[in-house]
Amino acid sequence: MKRIINLLLGSLLLGIVFTGCDKTKLYKVKEADAQVHFTGGAVQNYAVRAANPAVYNVAIGTTDVSDADRNVTFTVTSKTGAAAGTQYTIGAANNTVVIPAGKSTAVIPIQGIYAGYPVGRIDTLVITLTEPSVKVAGFDNTVKLAIGDICVEGLAFNINSFAGNYANTNEDFGGPYGPYTTSISNITPINATSATIKVYNIFDAGWGPITFTLDWSTPGALTATVVPQTSGIGDAGTLSATYAGQQVAVRPFSGQTGTWSSCNGTLTLKMQLGVAGLGYFGTLYTVNMKR
Repeated sequence: MKRIINLLLGSLLLGIVFTGCDKTKLYKVKEADAQVHFTGGAVQNYAVRAANPAVYNVAIGTTDVSDADRNVTFTVTSKTGAAAGTQYTIGAANNTVVIPAGKSTAVIPIQGIYAGYPVGRIDTLVITLTEPSVKVAGFDNTVKLAIGDICVEGLAFNINSFAGNYANTNEDFGGPYGPYTTSISNITPINATSATIKVYNIFDAGWGPITFTLDWSTPGALTATVVPQTSGIGDAGTLSATYAGQQVAVRPFSGQTGTWSSCNGTLTLKMQLGVAGLGYFGTLYTVNMKR
């Protein structure tokens, strides 16, 4: 009986072997359907704070590339009351954009209307991909776009608004000091994305103005760099009696760059202090300016 059972098992195994896949035969593999989705963050911001604001592009993408143009449709809603033609316009007829043949991306262009955004008004647009069009992915298929009087660092601000007094200035030069008052004047544009400012009463010792360059060529990464200066600041005796009668000098501190906020109106200035003709102290000097 055992031998009969073994023979039966052997027959079954042979059957499995002989009915397996033919390695030389090509089998059709089902390809996944193309899907469309947003490629940016789920929450995005669009500042409309000046006349003729730049168009804001909401990016979309697909999971493949086709040899034919493809239409992608979407809806725009707003629970805050934003209306097309009053607060914004969509640069896409019938809420449809085209992903060109050979491409996998496109944008939904949105133009804010400055007159529709008085000071303080912010709306939320909910942009949702819809069908029929390319199949909508089960991920990244909705974007919430905050639009209106939104402050974005380095965008749509007035550099001259930084002029005036900063009564809550604090500093650190081997130890904290403050608050005291500094002031900014003589704001001079260099180009469209940079300007120089003169800051008075740094160190709270009656010093003359120190010049800094503010740069906003990279929004969100604003820099403040001290301009090297070896005269016109003050008597170095305010740093140490040893240097009385000599001039305070300033220059950038290696590896340290100041920053500032166009939204909050604050500045963090970093520099190296020294004595003209003698040298510089090894301690970083940081000044935090706040109204």
